Amino acid sequence: MNRDDRKPRKPHAISRRSFIKGAGAVAAAAGLVRVRTASADEKTLPPGVVEKLGPEATTIELNINGKPATLEIEPRVTLLRALREHLGLTGTKLVCDRGACGACTVHLDGKPVTSCMVLAIDARGHQVTTIEGLGTPSNMHPVQAAFVETDAQQCGFCTPGMVMSVAAALEKNPSATTEEIKHATAGNTCRCGTYPHVFAAALKAAQPGRVTKDV
Repeated sequence: MNRDDRKPRKPHAISRRSFIKGAGAVAAAAGLVRVRTASADEKTLPPGVVEKLGPEATTIELNINGKPATLEIEPRVTLLRALREHLGLTGTKLVCDRGACGACTVHLDGKPVTSCMVLAIDARGHQVTTIEGLGTPSNMHPVQAAFVETDAQQCGFCTPGMVMSVAAALEKNPSATTEEIKHATAGNTCRCGTYPHVFAAALKAAQPGRVTKDV
């Protein structure tokens, strides 16, 4: 035995590349198994059992605008993509696709969420409301009607998300102030700059006839 053999061997250093590859593999594996959430699946899965999904398409049922909808989608599909590409509800707009602009805002159990940041499978067991479910051209929601009356839209890409955010704010507080409306729409970007008209529309819908020149 030579002198080098008697020396304790040092463990191999972990390179940055191998660490990232290993972390990616763990994340990919973890993505295939999802802990069940509060949904209709509680009736079919016994306590302590996890739900395995993917990578292939699976059948899910969502409640969209008060009606059941059955879809065959991969677990990676977002609620936004499911609404637009699988259900034809294109009123919810795809703009930034990263939760930064608010154009894809919908209501999840009455609360505004950016649908591009929610997986469709996570919407199971919840009530999803889109701009189409808020009102129709012949029977508009008060917020939709106010947007038309105050000319609170231009290109239209941000409009559905703005309407959904304002509607959720007024549902929570029908007498919301300008500052409260500004806070509620802080995550909605309008590149046309129609914010004053949006705020005027919100106040008009909150209290019809109220003077809105202070927005």
